Amino acid sequence: MDDTILAIGSAIWLGILTAISPCPLATNIAAVSFIARRVDKPKAAIATGVLYAIGRSLVYVTLGALLVASVLAAPTVSHWLQKYMNKILGPVLILVGMILLDLINVRSFGSGISGRVGKRVEGWGIWSGLALGVVFALSFCPSSAALFFGSLVPLSIKYESSWLLPSMYGASTALPVIVFAVLIAAGAKAVGKTFDRVAAFERWARRITGIIFVGVGVYFALRFVFGVI
Repeated sequence: MDDTILAIGSAIWLGILTAISPCPLATNIAAVSFIARRVDKPKAAIATGVLYAIGRSLVYVTLGALLVASVLAAPTVSHWLQKYMNKILGPVLILVGMILLDLINVRSFGSGISGRVGKRVEGWGIWSGLALGVVFALSFCPSSAALFFGSLVPLSIKYESSWLLPSMYGASTALPVIVFAVLIAAGAKAVGKTFDRVAAFERWARRITGIIFVGVGVYFALRFVFGVI
C-alpha cells in the first residue's frame, strides 16, 4: 500500500512539474489566451481552458496506457523488464535528472506544427481548446518528454499500472492549465503576476527534482548494476 501511495504521489508530482515547465507552461498560457481573446464572456474563457486541459490530459493518459499495456501484454518483455527494471532505472533517472538540471541540452520539436494548427482552429470557438490541447500535448518539449517517457512510463511499468498512474499524471497536468484559464478570465494582470511566481517556483522545483533523480539514479546504479551497496 505504501509503495502504491508513493507511486501515485510521484505520478502527480511529475504531472504538475510537466505542466509548469517553461515550454509547456508558456504553451498552455499562449493557447488559452489565444483562444480566449475572442471570447467576451469569462465563463466561455474558463470552458475553453477546461477543454484544453482535458485534451492534454487525454493524450497523456491514452499514450501512457497504450505504451505500458503493450509492454506488459508481451510476456517476454514484461518478464525481462520486471527482472531488470531496477538496473534500467538507475541510468534513466540519471539521464532525466541531468536534462532537468540543464546539464544536457535537447532540442525541442513539434513547435512549428502546433503553431500552424493553432491558427487553423482559432475560429472553432471554445471547442478549439480541446483540439489545441491534443496537438500541443503531442508536441513534446525536451523537459516534458523526459518526464513522460523517462519517468512516468518506467514508473508505470515497474508498478504494472497501465491506467492509474497515467491517469494521475494526466489529471495533474490539467490543474495548472485550469488555474490559468480562470486567471485569464479575471484579467491579464493577474496572469502576469502568477506566471512570474510559478516560473520562479518551477526553477527551484525542477532543480530539486533533478538532484533527487540523479541521486536516486546513482543509488540504483550502485546497488543493482554494480552491487556495491
